[in-house]
Amino acid sequence: MQASYETSWVPASVLASSPPRGSRRTRDRGRAASGRNTPSGAAAAATAATTAAARGPVTNMPLPRFVSLKAAEGNVRRGPSLEHRIDWVFHHRDLPLRVTAEFGHWRRVEDNEGQGGWIYYTLLSGVRTVLIEAEGTALRSRPDAAAPVVAEAQAGVIARLGECRPDWCHVSAGGEKGWVAKAALWGVAPDEVRE
Repeated sequence: MQASYETSWVPASVLASSPPRGSRRTRDRGRAASGRNTPSGAAAAATAATTAAARGPVTNMPLPRFVSLKAAEGNVRRGPSLEHRIDWVFHHRDLPLRVTAEFGHWRRVEDNEGQGGWIYYTLLSGVRTVLIEAEGTALRSRPDAAAPVVAEAQAGVIARLGECRPDWCHVSAGGEKGWVAKAALWGVAPDEVRE
């Protein structure tokens, strides 16, 4: 299934009539299959070790954690080296990704659909972004379900993440800022609180 992303909000007074534009990821069909269906033994060991420790062996940062795609395009490989085939190409700058393992300069990432693989660390940024998953998600002036709606987001909008409370997060995209219910976002942990 192909997903696409918008980068702006639709004002609450205007309903969007056009579908989102732009492809986010593509399957790489130009490479011959390497015959490998699993990461290398070292990569598998790194994945197992980081799962048990909950800290990355390279960065000592928590696993899993959220990051964003720094580049406009990023190759996602089957294993943690240039020798492994490219399985996916992510095509959207600021796409939120979840890091699940580390091996040398490589990070195992996945998107909101669970698709992913190994990506070189310089293609990732610590800048936090989130993905709006539901069509017509309300951007509110305050973290309250009864607060006035400032704008509505189409599914697939990528927004910069700000402060998060237990049920709400402050986001900004396309010149609009406001609060969105945390349940409508991908790229932030359900129990995460940010100042």
